[in-house]
Amino acid sequence: MKNVGILISGRGSNFRALSDAVEDGRIPARITLVLSNRASAAGLELARERNYPTVCIPSKGVGRDAYSRLLASELKAARADLVCLAGFMRILGPELVKRYPLRILNIHPSLLPAFTGLHAQRQALEWGARVTGCTVHFVDEELDHGPIILQHPVPVEEGDTEESLSARILLHEHQIYPEALKLLCQDRVRVEGRRVRILPGGAQT
Repeated sequence: MKNVGILISGRGSNFRALSDAVEDGRIPARITLVLSNRASAAGLELARERNYPTVCIPSKGVGRDAYSRLLASELKAARADLVCLAGFMRILGPELVKRYPLRILNIHPSLLPAFTGLHAQRQALEWGARVTGCTVHFVDEELDHGPIILQHPVPVEEGDTEESLSARILLHEHQIYPEALKLLCQDRVRVEGRRVRILPGGAQT
């Protein structure tokens, strides 16, 4: 069973989806740390209600490398095997990424490599995209760049606003993020260059 650290900055809706899947036995994992860079993050209160270990390390005014060292220390103390970024609004430093190669996951509200960075839903609307979606990918040293694990398409509807499109994408984020974490915890993910191969259920080689 894998130990998972989850990093959040806000309301924690993807953290809730991951936690629900762990608690009902869909993911063979333990959540050993929920960490936020914002003391006001609503997800921290949810984590406390669910009796998870929580830590807040404010990031304002702290350089990326120094902050990543603080994160690494907490993740090591929590014996985290895997790290999930769930709305965590800080870019990780290369030292931390190298400590957890192909063991840090992120969820992004577009079909990568399209619409990286902030406001991906707004970008999709501004470009007139007919289809966007969400992506779970490994984190590497570049923004929204690591190998893609799972994706789900979401059609852009006539009259969509950034808010309405975001809400529909979020529903699918809550489905594919727990599924991706489950695959990692079951050792069913193999990375070959930039391509991710999903092994059949129960396979270990």
